[in-house]
Amino acid sequence: MDDAQSHANDAETPAAPVTRNAVIRPPSEMASEELGQLTDAIIAALKTVFDPEIPADIYELGLIYNVDIDDSRFVTIEMTLTAPACPVAGEMPTWVENAVSAVPGVAGAKVNMVFDPPWDQSRMSDEARVALDMW
Repeated sequence: MDDAQSHANDAETPAAPVTRNAVIRPPSEMASEELGQLTDAIIAALKTVFDPEIPADIYELGLIYNVDIDDSRFVTIEMTLTAPACPVAGEMPTWVENAVSAVPGVAGAKVNMVFDPPWDQSRMSDEARVALDMW
């Protein structure tokens, strides 16, 4: 974790744990404890999704840009791919939606693919760098 943690504009909304690149925007009203549990569960779900060609999960690769949780607990995710021509580009959003939708307390999930800013290796966590032997 680092200083890239962010939350909704409401100063009373608690911040959620995030990686150095992903921004998690919580609903307007949610208790800190509930937000922490939901955030941890969403992150755990994201970490179950792997690009079949890369032995690191999409969260640690830095492919997740934003996670918005609305008041009804519907989750909207902005993510990218390591390359726009990724062979699983058509399938991966569904994998992510299914993984996050299965989290208890989540009403559903939608993935929006974005390519700006483009992904680069600086978005990877230390965990991903170790898995890929990229030091």
